[in-house]
Amino acid sequence: METFDLPRRLAAEALGTGILVATVVGSGIMAETLTKDVALALLCNTLPTGAILVVLITVLGPVSGAHFNPAVTLVFTGRRELPVNEAVLYIAAQIAGGAVGTMAAHLMYAHPLIDLSMKVRTGGPQWFAEAVAAFGLVATILAGIRFQRAAVPWLVGLYITAAYWFTASTSFANPAVAIARSLTNTFAGIRPIDLPGFILAELCGAMAGMLLMNWLLGRPKLSGGIAIAETRP
Repeated sequence: METFDLPRRLAAEALGTGILVATVVGSGIMAETLTKDVALALLCNTLPTGAILVVLITVLGPVSGAHFNPAVTLVFTGRRELPVNEAVLYIAAQIAGGAVGTMAAHLMYAHPLIDLSMKVRTGGPQWFAEAVAAFGLVATILAGIRFQRAAVPWLVGLYITAAYWFTASTSFANPAVAIARSLTNTFAGIRPIDLPGFILAELCGAMAGMLLMNWLLGRPKLSGGIAIAETRP
């Protein structure tokens, strides 16, 4: 695997997270515009998100590992596959990229650049759902890297597509995406006041996924590079 320098890897993380968020927010706005059926709107939000994850992980994975997700970055740091100082920069790039992605979606649909969400997403079942979503995402990534590395983009995209529908929270599973979604008062939004519960649940779920998969799969040496990630509404 070709090694890219840190600035290029950070640019890839920001770009990938930005496009991911623009897809989540933009498809949500389009869905609300085209239908008042909430189930159909969620489907219209789900399919583009799963599809763009396959594309982004495939094309940017070789550059940065395609985390696009602070929880995933922390997992690889916990596995000692990414230095702490680089992880901090990855996370900053992901958060910044996500915020720009929301603004890009707003520009495309003539919305204010920043429009803080008023959509309530809180409570124990929602938090537990986010922990489950992040747990499953990390398990999918780590097992995929171990057994079917080339299939990881598809595995992640399909997992998020499914998790949109089986989790009560619609599977954000990503702190950077959650923060970006707090900046939009549209279909994909979440109130800023609800962020702490979601982010804590996502991080706990991701760490639990890492611990279980480390035990279940063992810790063989990987052939180079990190691997992937991501999420949704």
